[in-house]
Amino acid sequence: MRVAGHLQEYRAHGSLGFAVVRDRGGLFQVTLKKGESPEETFETLGRATRESVISVEGTNVENPRTKLGSEVLAERVEVLSPAETPLPLGVVDKVGADLDTRFNHRFLDLRKRENQDLFVFRAVLEEALRASFRELGFVEVETPKILRQGAEGGATLFSVDYFGGKAYLAQSPQLYKQMLMATDLERVFEIAPAFRAEPSDTLRHLTEFTSVDAEMAYIDGPEDLWRTIEELLSRTLSRTRSELERTGHPLAGRIPAPRRPFPRIPFPEARRKLGLGPGDEDLGSEDEKALGEILCKEEDAEMYFITEYPSELKRSTFYAMRQDGHPERTNYFDLDFGGLEIISGGQREHRIEKLRSQIRDAGLDPENFAGYLEPFRFGMPPHGGFALGLDRLTAKIAGVANVREARLFPRDRFRLDP
Repeated sequence: MRVAGHLQEYRAHGSLGFAVVRDRGGLFQVTLKKGESPEETFETLGRATRESVISVEGTNVENPRTKLGSEVLAERVEVLSPAETPLPLGVVDKVGADLDTRFNHRFLDLRKRENQDLFVFRAVLEEALRASFRELGFVEVETPKILRQGAEGGATLFSVDYFGGKAYLAQSPQLYKQMLMATDLERVFEIAPAFRAEPSDTLRHLTEFTSVDAEMAYIDGPEDLWRTIEELLSRTLSRTRSELERTGHPLAGRIPAPRRPFPRIPFPEARRKLGLGPGDEDLGSEDEKALGEILCKEEDAEMYFITEYPSELKRSTFYAMRQDGHPERTNYFDLDFGGLEIISGGQREHRIEKLRSQIRDAGLDPENFAGYLEPFRFGMPPHGGFALGLDRLTAKIAGVANVREARLFPRDRFRLDP
């Protein structure tokens, strides 16, 4: 047989040599015996540096005396690609490294088994989301990522040169998924990158992230969205847990099974629970954490909706429907998971004159949104939707403190490499 991988360690004891080699499947032991293995195999492995890529030809035999239960009796060893020394980042060393060092040498960091496990989990979670959306009657779509105008104006947009003109990277597929509600597709979703030029430097913000967006036509109110989100997450988490348990994945036990229905906490009540009193000021990250602790104790709730966000907080979100009879409140909400916002959404304004008025209230010119507004002129059904942060959900379930760890090559306000 022939196997290959990275040389994790090598040691020699008299007439025996032992190497531990790592590949995608895990670890395997290579054993050399003088008199049975050619002399050049000892010399080759003796010169090989840790993390070099080696190829081994030999016979695999069971050996219960080894930690791995079997060994490859080497007949030939070849160094396919030597690793330079010293390594800029240890792969199996117990010494920790800061995040900058890890991200600067991300290819080495991703050789660590726990990091590979995280991204295998993320892939399973993403596929479970897709399957659950399809079961709920949603169609997957792809919308443009280079735009003339952003969904919330230009304050948090990355501008790009577009053949001598100005364009922007999409911060959301918001305007397009709303336009698709006029096409009779009725239920659409997209899992795609989004870009937000927000000068935040926190444990939960990225400038490039993966957004899971959905939009539904013919809703009667936000309750329809809440029920859909509950069903989507229930199916997704159950499917993810089953697949991870089937493969013996170490994160299987971390997949939550939140009780339904999720609590609905109106925004003023959330402020009251936090002792903040009446007001329209938004909740900060520490407020969200504190609210999560309160609801965990009071209602044993892992996931909960914060509803009826004030119109003043959603002024730039010009497409957010204000409540009829209560224009100071919107039909917008967040879903928090243990003190971390993972979903935001709500019912959209489908009445064109109100929409034009709200665009102007946001300090924007409706003429700049002519393409977006056109479907509203020719029959737009009541609709609403939501966006889920895949990076945040991955990090929260995996138990990593910094959302950057949930992306292969994170981008934040300070990092463009590697």
